[in-house]
Amino acid sequence: MERVRSAFQSMMKSERYSRFTLQPSENSERHTEVNLSDYAVDDGAEAPGSPSFRPAPPRNNRRTVAFMIVGFLMIFVAGYLVGFISHHKPKVEPDCGQGMKSETTTPAKAAPTQAVPPPEASLSWNDLTRLLKGKLSSNNFEQTLKKFDEPTRSAGSDQDMKLANGIFSTFQTLGMHPWTDIHYVQLQMPNSEMPNTVYFGSDVFKPKGYLAYSKPGRVEGPLVYGNYGRQEDLDFVQRKVNLKGSVLLLRAGKITLAQQVDNAARMGASAVLIYLDTEDYNVVTETELYGHVHLGSGDPYTPGFPSFNHTQFAPTESAGLPEIPAQTITANSAAALLKKIGGPDGGSDFRGELKSVAYSLGGTQNITVEVNNILVNKEIHNVFGVIKGFTDPDRYVVLGAQRDAWGAGYTKATVGASVLIELAKTFHEMVEKDGFRPKRSIIFASWSAGEFGSVGATEWLEGYMSSIDQNVVTYINLDGVVMGRESFIASASPLLYGLMESTMKEVKMPQKVSSIYNEMGAQKWETEVLRPMSMEDPAYPFLAFAGIPSISFHFISKDFKTASYPYYGTALDNMDHLNYKTNHRTSNVTAAAAQFAGLMTLRLVHDHLLHLDVGRYYGPITKSVLQIYKQVNQLTQAGKLKDVSPSWLNRARGAYKRAADDIANAISNTDMTDNEAARILNDRIMRVEHSLLSPYVSVVETPFRHLIFGHGYHTLASIAEAKDPELLQTQLALATWNLQGCANAMVGNVWDIDDEI
Repeated sequence: MERVRSAFQSMMKSERYSRFTLQPSENSERHTEVNLSDYAVDDGAEAPGSPSFRPAPPRNNRRTVAFMIVGFLMIFVAGYLVGFISHHKPKVEPDCGQGMKSETTTPAKAAPTQAVPPPEASLSWNDLTRLLKGKLSSNNFEQTLKKFDEPTRSAGSDQDMKLANGIFSTFQTLGMHPWTDIHYVQLQMPNSEMPNTVYFGSDVFKPKGYLAYSKPGRVEGPLVYGNYGRQEDLDFVQRKVNLKGSVLLLRAGKITLAQQVDNAARMGASAVLIYLDTEDYNVVTETELYGHVHLGSGDPYTPGFPSFNHTQFAPTESAGLPEIPAQTITANSAAALLKKIGGPDGGSDFRGELKSVAYSLGGTQNITVEVNNILVNKEIHNVFGVIKGFTDPDRYVVLGAQRDAWGAGYTKATVGASVLIELAKTFHEMVEKDGFRPKRSIIFASWSAGEFGSVGATEWLEGYMSSIDQNVVTYINLDGVVMGRESFIASASPLLYGLMESTMKEVKMPQKVSSIYNEMGAQKWETEVLRPMSMEDPAYPFLAFAGIPSISFHFISKDFKTASYPYYGTALDNMDHLNYKTNHRTSNVTAAAAQFAGLMTLRLVHDHLLHLDVGRYYGPITKSVLQIYKQVNQLTQAGKLKDVSPSWLNRARGAYKRAADDIANAISNTDMTDNEAARILNDRIMRVEHSLLSPYVSVVETPFRHLIFGHGYHTLASIAEAKDPELLQTQLALATWNLQGCANAMVGNVWDIDDEI
């Protein structure tokens, strides 16, 4: 090492550089001197920095570089050897005196790192269903139902706010990141100083019940009985009695209160009175009826946009607000009117069960109706909690229930709120304690102002439409899930039919040993179970306004004469009447309803593939197209329509079928355990419902834009009944491109779009 060092120092001492030279000083330390001789220039030579300036070439360049490289390498090797010798420890022989075998010790190896499977990896589908059913017991619901049973709970009241705060606290305790959505809405209430009144001769009636969003005012006209107020009913009456300017007396049922008033207004009536006939509703004849007559949902004074406090929209009104006054009366009051109404006989189809009443059509005596309802500004709170998904947290299933009611609202609100809370507790416990890992999120929503037309829910949809409609997988409505115990009905998007069927097979009918599926006709279940979704259904705005696959379901009694619970909108919607309907098994039936909703949710958030069957829409589409063909042919043969054919619509139907088949093939050929591939395919499936919303109508004028289930001239059902040739031709063209657009949206790539149309 000393030889190397001496050689290297000698080399460094003797080497000259073009600008710097290392010189030894007198004390043997080296210092640097600038060698200016290399920069010396003749007179007239270019100064340094000129283009021709070059430093003097170094001397002995190659040999110098070689020596430097060798020297550095030798120093590095020598340093490495010294370090190795100084730090190396000799092998230690173990002590053999204790009977141990003599061997060289080696460092202990760390245990191999293994990928720890997620907790759910050990949970099969059967394990998950068993867990969920076990936690949703009737004992739990007995306590929860008592907790939410309140005598009053009107929207925006102190009691409503108390319930909202309690639900928020529960979500908070469960660690579900709760939040509140606040809206400022206008609700119509009776005027306590000027009660609504009906005058008929010497009879004066001052009903306590009322119809929210009725047009205020005082009108007089001939009293006419119009049965249920369906279009066919009023057409029949019109042939015998002039409806222009009349006050129509209608019995509730068959269609919604809002549809009854709308039909009456279009026939020229000046006001409407509605009562509960004992043939349809098994109630005492003094029962007061409450409801609303807005042909829509949400706050009718902010149509299409949310009722936030900071919104600065010009005053506007929903097109669904009635143009005539409407008021409810008791069956006793209706009987008094019908006894004196006179006029021609209405026939057997118009007869109810009120005693000593002939059910004549009237038209001979005037009646006066005075409605003094007033608008009241109310602050309402929607309350939310969430269990976030582990794979696709931005895709979520929403479970919702209203908590307000006209009175106690035991069936309408108490049961639904109880199911919502117990499902939240169950899923929370499955995640925290049992290792369940949902792929998608679950949102639990408690709505307010549901009795006024799903106001709270609709305002939420309007406020966050851009971030909701493309992310919500399904909406499951929990309102009124228990109305009885012997039978089962449901209204849903066809996308959910397959999931409904599989879930019905897994849940037992209350107090039965067999499943809901077997009890409801097995393979014929669709005929027995499925019902059209009415505009009054709380799930309807999610489906027809937002384009979200939605479902409402109900356990009912076999003796139901109407499509709805007979005590809705009355003070009779209480615990005693529901217990009577369930044979005092309300908690058992509620547990079964919770299991049905819970298993649907579980399947939607657990599986790789979304259980939304796009092929199920082909049947309803085909049926509607055939009806349109029939209508076009009739108008063409009558000479009212020329050069119009539904063939293009039929081709769009074919495009939908091919797109649905392509999705089915993609499912068969896709590795659904690949999260990215599964998400791409699921996104194609989720586009279907939303793409069936017509882009050609105004959300303000026609909020229910769905091509199949909406309300307006744009729907296939409306086109099939259109008699105006110009209207039919225009709407047929728009519907064709609406359906074709849905088929195009289902295609994975733009270059794969079916252009056969």
